Amino acid sequence: MSPRIRRWSLLLAAVCLLPAVLRVAWAMPAFGDHPLPYGDAINALAPIQRHVTNMVSAVNFDYRGLDTLGEESMLLAAVTGASILLRGNRGEGLSARAGEIPDRPISPRSEVLAPLVRLIGPVTTIFGLYVGAHAMTTPGGGFQGGVIIASGLLLIFLGQDYRVWRRIVKSEMMDACEGAGAALYGLAGFASMSMGATFLTNILPLGQLTDVFSGGLMLVENAGVALAVAGGFTVLLIEFLEETRAENGEGAP
Repeated sequence: MSPRIRRWSLLLAAVCLLPAVLRVAWAMPAFGDHPLPYGDAINALAPIQRHVTNMVSAVNFDYRGLDTLGEESMLLAAVTGASILLRGNRGEGLSARAGEIPDRPISPRSEVLAPLVRLIGPVTTIFGLYVGAHAMTTPGGGFQGGVIIASGLLLIFLGQDYRVWRRIVKSEMMDACEGAGAALYGLAGFASMSMGATFLTNILPLGQLTDVFSGGLMLVENAGVALAVAGGFTVLLIEFLEETRAENGEGAP
């Protein structure tokens, strides 16, 4: 199919879909309004039943905790699949050498970038830990915190170079974090079953409302998500950065 036919096909599809899109947009409820009772029910019951003030965490890690385990498994499978595809293209080996592509100019880093990142990187990582740890009391949680932690690790690469980054960020360690996080979530469910309850039933003390360590078993599940997400996203960063590597004498990927 020629580029001209593809453009006209896209335009025709957009014209055909536009009335449906406008109808759906016009029928949407106003911002902040919702026609279903589930949000109101969670807001009323979660502080009493689960001693948490972050309703999203209550839904993710308790009321529909099994769904979140499925999502966690999909993330694990996606990262594994992406790693296999990327490594299959260039070979299985990882290297701590800097990226070297023939005839590709490498812009020198600003003299202020490295010290700035040395300040911002650790602060970003600590903030990620804060967001993940306060999942039961304030907006945030293991997923958000894990992504922020991975971003903090990426800042080290931006401020230093690939060689330094790979000395600090070990692929094996990130693989272990991702796998251990997913396993921890699943084991939390089996721990409930070992005590005669159904899978992922909250079997730990719920703690006090507004306390950071409230929520019982949700704290364990949240920690598993934080480990899996931080490890998984960092593994992807490693694989993407490895795509630019060419080792002299060993052949370019």
